[in-house]
Amino acid sequence: MRSFRSLAALGAVAALALTGCSGGGSSASGDAASGDAASGASGSTVTLVVGASPTPHAKILQFVQDNLAADAGLNLEIKEYSDYIQPNVALADGDLDANYFQTVPYLENYEKENGGDFVAGAGIHLEPLGLFSSKIKDLADFPDGGKIGIISDTTNQSRALSLLADNGFVSLPSSGDVNVNTVTKLKDFEFVEVDGPQLVRALDDVDLAAINGNYAQEGGLSLSEDALAVESAKDNPSVNVLVWNKDASGEKLAAIEKLEELLHSDQVRQYIEQTWTDGSVIPAF
Repeated sequence: MRSFRSLAALGAVAALALTGCSGGGSSASGDAASGDAASGASGSTVTLVVGASPTPHAKILQFVQDNLAADAGLNLEIKEYSDYIQPNVALADGDLDANYFQTVPYLENYEKENGGDFVAGAGIHLEPLGLFSSKIKDLADFPDGGKIGIISDTTNQSRALSLLADNGFVSLPSSGDVNVNTVTKLKDFEFVEVDGPQLVRALDDVDLAAINGNYAQEGGLSLSEDALAVESAKDNPSVNVLVWNKDASGEKLAAIEKLEELLHSDQVRQYIEQTWTDGSVIPAF
């Protein structure tokens, strides 16, 4: 994706701006010192409007705002979105300076279908997908002719189908797109496509549902306690990233680069690990 060519250049700038950010000995005071330098000689604060899913994305951004942003010359105005479409629309329209809710595969598919010229940052966290049910306690008890709820958007549907394949419900095509129409069912069941935010509510209407980690959290479900199967984190491309417009420039671009650095700081890593102790959110750096 062309975004990564821009990312390489940004990465070089980030490395020069905050070489100690990823090191084991970095500290809040060290980040603050780098932030003062990056915010310019005037010491002015730059406000960034950032769109995010309510959890964990907005919570992580709020941690940055409360603990790291001021010393870095940033002020974050966080706008929450409950869907996967409007944050990119708002970013393209200039209503947002950046958003934090999506994976790189989702972004690539969005650009393919809708246009846009975005830059993706490095992976911040992974929310493993889980298989949940309000009717069965073990996947072996899945009934013949049952219903499986699955997210309707293409990219996350592919992830869900991979998890179902790992657990013997489908086999994936050897090539081409992976969706409910291209997989081979290995059991007798019906797919029910549901918008992501509604999957938890739909649990009573299906026998099993593949639910994204953030939606599961919002619906009060725990991956460690409630999921019947969980997506593996190993070599997973579905890490969540900060995204911004390719034509961002000047103090806004410098501020976005600073936010990208803070989101990969030791403080944020520790916050994620200490907040989501059930493994529902995992640092990706």
